[in-house]
Amino acid sequence: MLAMVDYLTAGETVISNMILDNFNKLGMTPQELILYLKLRQYESKGNDFPDLMMISKEIGVSSEEIFSMLEGLLSKKIVKLTTHTNEQGQTGDRYDLTMIYERLDQLNKAKHVEESRQSEQIKIQELYQTFEKEFGRPLSPFELETISIWLTEDNYQPELVILALREAVLNQVYSLKYIDRILLNWERKNIKTKEQVAQDQKKRKNSLSEKEIASAQAKHEEDLPTVPLFNWAEDK
Repeated sequence: MLAMVDYLTAGETVISNMILDNFNKLGMTPQELILYLKLRQYESKGNDFPDLMMISKEIGVSSEEIFSMLEGLLSKKIVKLTTHTNEQGQTGDRYDLTMIYERLDQLNKAKHVEESRQSEQIKIQELYQTFEKEFGRPLSPFELETISIWLTEDNYQPELVILALREAVLNQVYSLKYIDRILLNWERKNIKTKEQVAQDQKKRKNSLSEKEIASAQAKHEEDLPTVPLFNWAEDK
């Protein structure tokens, strides 16, 4: 049985789960992953340019295979061969194993871009479905093209188009021309978000309320009977 002291003194090679989970997406083969892990193991022991022949014996592959695996890591920008100068002024080669983090960062960014694209496609599809539900019929090719222009050329966000649709429905006007005028009006006011739309609607509501109050007061004054003015002093 392995003695605990032997286990503890053997040391550890720490590896991020991101590498284990995504090595195949980086184009690495399982054999190249094993070589990378061995290079990490030697690096943790202070040897950043280990003998490949020694590693080939440790993992049970031929010299041709080990060099082919290394070439794969270099060409895929997982590992980089660099030259450095030590404190004594001597130059030597070393394996830079940090390149993989740049590749993982690129992979992560590409993943977010794809997720964002898919999310946007879902929003657009839901937008078409909302229009068809509110209109009570399928959209015509011309209507589909008009909505597409709003999104791709006018750069209106799907959320803003939905709000314009709802305002048109509240006014019982089922027309893309009417919705287009709403969007143009918001564009002139630099309204781009749901919150800004709500503020604009509140402002218009308050303005209408003030006009209604003023109109009611004016009508009330018109309806009041005319009160004659008498000079009580002369009446005596």
